[in-house]
Amino acid sequence: MKEQSTFTALIIDDEPPARAVVRSFLGQHPFIKVAGECSNGFEALKAIQEQKPDLIFLDVQMPKVSGLELLEVIDEPPVVVFSTAYDQYALKAFEMSAVDYLLKPYSQVRFNQAMEKVMTQLQKGEKTDTKKLIQTHSEENQSNLERVVVKTGTKMHVIPAGKICFIEASEDYVMIYAEGSRHLKAQTMRFYETHLDNNQFVRIHRSYIVNVNFVERMEPYDKDTYVAVMNEGQRLKISRTGYRKLKETLNF
Repeated sequence: MKEQSTFTALIIDDEPPARAVVRSFLGQHPFIKVAGECSNGFEALKAIQEQKPDLIFLDVQMPKVSGLELLEVIDEPPVVVFSTAYDQYALKAFEMSAVDYLLKPYSQVRFNQAMEKVMTQLQKGEKTDTKKLIQTHSEENQSNLERVVVKTGTKMHVIPAGKICFIEASEDYVMIYAEGSRHLKAQTMRFYETHLDNNQFVRIHRSYIVNVNFVERMEPYDKDTYVAVMNEGQRLKISRTGYRKLKETLNF
């Protein structure tokens, strides 16, 4: 078990005043050392990888990459305390995942309450269950995906949904093909089938979801079955149900 004075924290928020509030409130908690501040998800990923903090204070809404999108690409997330100005983000997902959140603006008293929970987790060596958090949040949020955040090596990239060519099932993960490259994500096919625009994306097979804008043509595979030929030459098998859905979406 670490001594209290050795716990380190990163403050991640795009607004300098918000970061200043966290730093100020931490003045009453000398056992937490601020290792640094980050104004966006790209800076944060690099800092987390290099410094491996015990704790992060994470803004949910940030431009380019949100707090939850950042967590999707962190291999071993530390203990997380979220901050948000929006009630809808401080609901079931946070309450079910053994984390705490601070609804802006918050007081020193509320901050101290969160820190009590944080210290319990830190002293027990627990980590935030971010996989459960992200899954629960995704189930609650029914809006269409506008982008997907992926990690290549140590770097993070944002892929607009419209540039996804197709998605392939890969055991407990999915492989996303976009812009001539592929990226493994810890998500389900069901998630993407539900959250991508169904006017543009069709699940043609239990193993494939395609963006119809990248389908060059359909060719016979064997009796009564077809393959979708994608713009980069991939040939993806189409099930009977998928064939019907694809015909309906393409209006032919």
